[in-house]
Amino acid sequence: MKKVKRILALAGAVLLFCMYASTLVFALTDRSQTMGLLKASIACTIILPVLIYAYTLVYKVTHHDQDDDDTK
Repeated sequence: MKKVKRILALAGAVLLFCMYASTLVFALTDRSQTMGLLKASIACTIILPVLIYAYTLVYKVTHHDQDDDDTK
């Protein structure tokens, strides 16, 4: 279970890095459609970590008994 958590954490970190990089690229380019992409990228960099945090909270609450069995 720990390997799965580490892989998911790494995937989330890579995804966040890509979103931050795309936000920077969209902010520096000057095209007509870039403003919409910049707004979407900023929204995703805020919404995605919040959703991941909420998912982990729900997972901890719903699988609390199973996690105690894995630690032994």
